[in-house]
Amino acid sequence: MSDVKGHDTSYEWKIILLLSITFGLVGLDRFILPVILGSPNSTMAGDLGLTPEDGGALAGYLGMAWGVSAFVMGYMADKLGRRAVLVPAVIVFSLMSVFSGMAASLTALVIFRVIMGIAEGPVASTGVAVAVEASKPERRGLNNGTFQCMISLFGMALGPFIATQLLENYSWHTVFMIVGGPGLVMAVLLWLVVREPSKLNTAATVGTAQPAANASFLDMFAHRNAKIAPITLICAMGGIFVIAAMLTAYLTAPVGAGLGLDALTAGKVFTAVGLGGCIGQFAMPAISDFIGRKLATILSYLLAAVALYFFTQTGPESFGTLWTLLFFVSLFNFAALAILAGPVAAEAAPPGKLASMAGFVIFAGEFVGGGLAPIIASSIAKGQYGLKGALYFAATGLVIGFFVAMFLKETAPRKVGTV
Repeated sequence: MSDVKGHDTSYEWKIILLLSITFGLVGLDRFILPVILGSPNSTMAGDLGLTPEDGGALAGYLGMAWGVSAFVMGYMADKLGRRAVLVPAVIVFSLMSVFSGMAASLTALVIFRVIMGIAEGPVASTGVAVAVEASKPERRGLNNGTFQCMISLFGMALGPFIATQLLENYSWHTVFMIVGGPGLVMAVLLWLVVREPSKLNTAATVGTAQPAANASFLDMFAHRNAKIAPITLICAMGGIFVIAAMLTAYLTAPVGAGLGLDALTAGKVFTAVGLGGCIGQFAMPAISDFIGRKLATILSYLLAAVALYFFTQTGPESFGTLWTLLFFVSLFNFAALAILAGPVAAEAAPPGKLASMAGFVIFAGEFVGGGLAPIIASSIAKGQYGLKGALYFAATGLVIGFFVAMFLKETAPRKVGTV
């Protein structure tokens, strides 16, 4: 089915569905580690000599690798084509999940998780490019939000439930192997369905309407948002990945150091992160199609910071309050992430550099926010400020992101009159 301008709506919906499932599996493979590491039914910590706080460092190594790869391989996707980069990346990250289950030492686990990050990075940057190229301009926010929200749904909402259920019957080795398998199926489907920009009606897309040679590497940084978006995305990614790495430890640590919740209750509280993140990544980018990227991002940072502060002030006796506040922290934190890494990055791209631009923005956010921030937070958690200090660190980043986002230039097609 195509519209009157030649846009293939059928392809648009098919590719968004496949990207959504694939990015969901990225989330599952990435975020299941802290859950397994902190579960009382898992022997992983004892087998490899790890502490729950070490999950922050492991998440950081993966995030740094993800960021570098998102940029480098996004650039290669603009040169070599979308399938040539995307499909091998899906295969490799799936295999690295399987190999994580075979790790017999901390060193081996670090190597597998770093390679996983290298493979997952291009799924993010090239995925943004594929989604934008398939979308009508007025649906860029909606479609990017749809596929990006699956990382929260699979990784943080369903992931803890899947992990705890599997650990009832299987070892941690087997759990990693099970969750790695579906990605291999998605790689085949993506190879069959993904279309290169030259095969699409690209008149309605950004960054792809002319050959890549028409824009130099330095042209990528001409747009104001190419400089502002990476800086503020660091704050969004720092917030959510510090929370993802430190939350289980904070919830289950003895009162004084944490909230002293039992593992089952902590797992239920953690579901708020995944559910809130999923809704935020879907709803706010879609809303930004109407109210604008800048306003949606600023509001997201402000509301996430306020909710996180009140979460740190809530005691263990109020499950409902903890869950609700964490829900809104995740909703608005992930919302800022999705808007900046998706439509804002895409709409700042020069011709032929769509995946490169998305990759550069994601690189900055992942390397510092998703990589260094959890490592710093892990050090804070082990020091005099403890686990709550790590959460204050995340909240401070969100406040900084709020102020930096004020310098964004509005690019939503409905707001700037291009549709």
